[in-house]
Amino acid sequence: MLGIKYLTEAHLKGFEKYKYSSIDTSYLSVYVMHPFWNKCVEYLPRWLAPNILTFVGFLMTVINFLLLAYFDWNFEAANQTVNPVPGWVWSVAALNILLYYNLDGMDGKQARRTGTSGPLGELFDHGLDSYSAVLIPIYMFSLFGTEDLPPLRMFFVIWNVFLNFYLTHVEKYNTGVMFLPWGYDFTMWGVSLTLFLTTLVGPGIWRYRTFFNLSMANLFEFTLIGSGIFTSHPIIIKNIYMSYKNKTGKMRPFLDAVRPMFAFLWLFLFTTIWVLFSRNHILELEARTMFILFGTLFSNIACRLIVAQMSDTRCDGFNILMWPLVATVLVSCFPWYEQLLGGEIEADYERWVMQALTIFVTIAHLHYGQGVVREMCCHFKIRCFKIKPQTPADQELQLPNGTV
Repeated sequence: MLGIKYLTEAHLKGFEKYKYSSIDTSYLSVYVMHPFWNKCVEYLPRWLAPNILTFVGFLMTVINFLLLAYFDWNFEAANQTVNPVPGWVWSVAALNILLYYNLDGMDGKQARRTGTSGPLGELFDHGLDSYSAVLIPIYMFSLFGTEDLPPLRMFFVIWNVFLNFYLTHVEKYNTGVMFLPWGYDFTMWGVSLTLFLTTLVGPGIWRYRTFFNLSMANLFEFTLIGSGIFTSHPIIIKNIYMSYKNKTGKMRPFLDAVRPMFAFLWLFLFTTIWVLFSRNHILELEARTMFILFGTLFSNIACRLIVAQMSDTRCDGFNILMWPLVATVLVSCFPWYEQLLGGEIEADYERWVMQALTIFVTIAHLHYGQGVVREMCCHFKIRCFKIKPQTPADQELQLPNGTV
């Protein structure tokens, strides 16, 4: 579409050589969820493409976002004496999270069961997961409201989620192995049970104060940040270090090894400057839209890293979609632009620019996603949402290097 190609010959050749490798040591995942998924996948028809499972699961997170956005756009419902969000909304959101989680666990098993394993499935899976990284935390913000969890703290909570997701793929970029994090399974169950509990006892429970007068929002932040600092990040650093020590990883030079962090840190820097120095406090005016903008930019950076990691090519050090972000930050935060614009920047003007940027970035990211999928389908002569009938010879040559 539009004559733009996102994958080079080096990418496509790298995908041809790619073999999926993962290590999962989570007791919940290994001893409970995988046996459950193995049983469930037996009831799926063999004509059902695994990418359909992935996409339907992702749509559940989108439905949750739209549902809660309708009832609580500004995250102020929890601040009111009578919460305007109907009780059934929390149950629907909880069920959708469980559907997303279980379909995400079954898609790879369906791929191996139908002999359709391949790099497209993994890329499609993890690419959509990178978008869900911003959608899922937003559900939780409606539980606490802006009084207990102001938008600025929401911003840093989301960036903590981004960091946990991104470091896992930086780890694979350097080690060649996907070490599946323990926290993922517990987080999905935790979010679902929290939303179900909200239906039973009401959202007012999350306004209670605990020891030392800490709010439930404080505990949520401490748990989320602490789980990364103490259970995820040290293990990732250790795994990368051991891959160099034992010479089992990609053995990239230092600058190439840390290169994935450049685009991530640039995005964090620009977005932080914007939310801290906006002349009109734009984060307080349009928190939800800002989070979607930042999440879309993050997803594009993460997807490009996943492409580089799977094709064993050098990742980007800077993302092209950040240039309009930089221009917006300059206009919104620095007063010397007022002279060029002929007056003070009004709140409505900054809001319109931010909304336009969100629309542009979303369209650009969706174009990138469909372009990469289309180019891979053309190269491997497959369909994304349809299983190609296989001959016995095809089945014998099938390699188990598919999705997770």
